[in-house]
Amino acid sequence: MSGNTFGTLFAVTNFGESHGPAIGCVIDGCPPGMLLGEADIQADLDRRRPGTSRHVTQRNEPDAVEILSGVYEGKTTGTPICLLIKNTDQRSKDYGNILDTFRPGHADYTYLHKYGLRDPRGGGRSSARLTAPTVAAGAVAKKWLLERYGTTFRGCMTQIGDIAVPFESWEHVPHNPFFAPVADVSALEAYMDALRKAGDSCGARIRVTASGVPVGLGEPLFDKLDADIAFAMMGLNAVKGVEIGAGFASVAQRGSVHGDSLSPDGFLSNNAGGVLGGISTGQDLEVSIAIKPTSSIITPRQSIDIAGQPAEVVTKGRHDPCVGIRATPIAEALLALVVMEHALRQRAQCGDVKVGTPDIMRRPN
Repeated sequence: MSGNTFGTLFAVTNFGESHGPAIGCVIDGCPPGMLLGEADIQADLDRRRPGTSRHVTQRNEPDAVEILSGVYEGKTTGTPICLLIKNTDQRSKDYGNILDTFRPGHADYTYLHKYGLRDPRGGGRSSARLTAPTVAAGAVAKKWLLERYGTTFRGCMTQIGDIAVPFESWEHVPHNPFFAPVADVSALEAYMDALRKAGDSCGARIRVTASGVPVGLGEPLFDKLDADIAFAMMGLNAVKGVEIGAGFASVAQRGSVHGDSLSPDGFLSNNAGGVLGGISTGQDLEVSIAIKPTSSIITPRQSIDIAGQPAEVVTKGRHDPCVGIRATPIAEALLALVVMEHALRQRAQCGDVKVGTPDIMRRPN
């Protein structure tokens, strides 16, 4: 009931607070025998970590991961894997002025009413800092899925604020701080510089895909693959919308267009986003998420204090003017956790999946 664990067969329990001594997770259910070292996890953590450019929070955390259990002589043992990430650059004094007030758009109000107390330092459990353990767990899932099925995950930014980011090539994504699929990000940099000077924030739209997904993952009705994807993505801080495939654009499509026609060589389009009837088709999983503007900004805003009296709130500290900038590796990790969970379910119920084109889609010799 506490809501800190994601998954059942590949269960990830997240722990820690933004300004506590450490954050981390326990992964229960990782199959044994997979080679796993800290370097396999660190690469994705480095993509997400703060302080990597002037456009994100300047909190300087190395996010160095430690494997405390579940690995022996470089291989997973099948027992719980504990991953620890120490916090090294907290500045709790920055939050002294909001102890008795509620920041608009933040979880202060709801946490206090639910628990009767709250940790105001960086948002405590509601902080985006707690996405680091998710990325770490996702890296473990990614490795297993790649080695067993050849499944790969990637994501990019498709919009920041009111600026649409056109898709040029995946090769550009690793070479700029926005995870943007374009060669020239100067317009995005100018936009963010102006936003930071104004003391304001903006939202973003992120696209994430999984390729090489086996056919047949997912369950009917309530455990559909796309339903679980939406559930996972909505668990990411600041996400306010999730689209699978054509998403809301399908409203304007005709049935003659939206339904993905098939040929002997496979599907001719992917408006379904790789899922039909809650079960994977073998096409790329296509997911888009909408991320709201950062709630913590220095622009004065109207609020109330814990006594219900009017108050003005200015949030100091080091914050991302757009939390969506670092969201791409987190969304990738969440998608990997969902696919991992369903792959293990499929093995348990129906046996291991076949990799490649299903026999029904093969042309006769």
